[in-house]
Amino acid sequence: MARPGTGHGRRRPRRGPRRLTGRDLAVTGVLLGIPVLLDIAVVWGPALASVGLSFTSWDGIGEISWVGLRNYENLFTNYPAFWPAARHNLLWLAFLALVATPFGLLLAVLIDRGVRFSRFYQSTLYMPVVLSLAVVGFIAQLVFSRDQGALNAVLGDTGHPTDWLGDPDLNLWMILLAAAWRHTGYVMILFLAGLKAVDPTLKEAAAIDGAGEVQTFFRVVLPTLRPVTVIVGVITVIEALRAFDIVYAVNKGRNGLELLSVLVTDNIIGEAARIGFGSAIAVVLLLFSLGFVVTFLVQEIRGERNR
Repeated sequence: MARPGTGHGRRRPRRGPRRLTGRDLAVTGVLLGIPVLLDIAVVWGPALASVGLSFTSWDGIGEISWVGLRNYENLFTNYPAFWPAARHNLLWLAFLALVATPFGLLLAVLIDRGVRFSRFYQSTLYMPVVLSLAVVGFIAQLVFSRDQGALNAVLGDTGHPTDWLGDPDLNLWMILLAAAWRHTGYVMILFLAGLKAVDPTLKEAAAIDGAGEVQTFFRVVLPTLRPVTVIVGVITVIEALRAFDIVYAVNKGRNGLELLSVLVTDNIIGEAARIGFGSAIAVVLLLFSLGFVVTFLVQEIRGERNR
């Protein structure tokens, strides 16, 4: 008999990868299959159906007739509302990307530095994120209304009050401010989470090398936030191009607030439904979104490889 501790006793079985049983495979298939099927049915199915319907003429009830590229030709040449709506979507994207997102980053940096009452500021600035854009639109009406709005009351403009939401030269900018109010809090939380994960030794090393706070932020901290920046960039593109609720709650997306999403709804829903034409607008909006997102991700991946 082998003595204890000599290692010549009964050998322990080697531990290797456990084979999946039939039950394991069934559970894995259900847990993965159901979300995939739901994603196909709710997202990719309607998207592909819209692409197919964009080449047809259909009112949702009668027979579907093939028209080829006629819907796109009419959209680009004979539909006056299209180009203003596309321009508004691009302006929406530029405002969120160049104003709201940097401001959210600034707030995150200030709160991360441990200013007094930082928890209160963080909660207050994040509060608009829990509101839907439709609710934000109703709040915008309370603030920017011509006759009973809070802004005109504060300005004391009672004799000839400014029509912030009725003037097509002003209303888009007012709605952009309301949308940025919500978007800034979301961006702030994402960047704040990234700042909390930055290694403090990197900042200390930069300070030892003589770098100031601004140099440390742009050359040390900001590069480490690149994964968060990618997420924020994609979210900003999606938020800008899918905007619908807030303008529809204000004036149904008309009189200077036209967006591509509103045009899709106006053409698909209603008695004179033009599902084929509305699907063509939806496809253009989809291509807009994919174009910006893919371009942004490709640039980020190339920058990651070059470092």
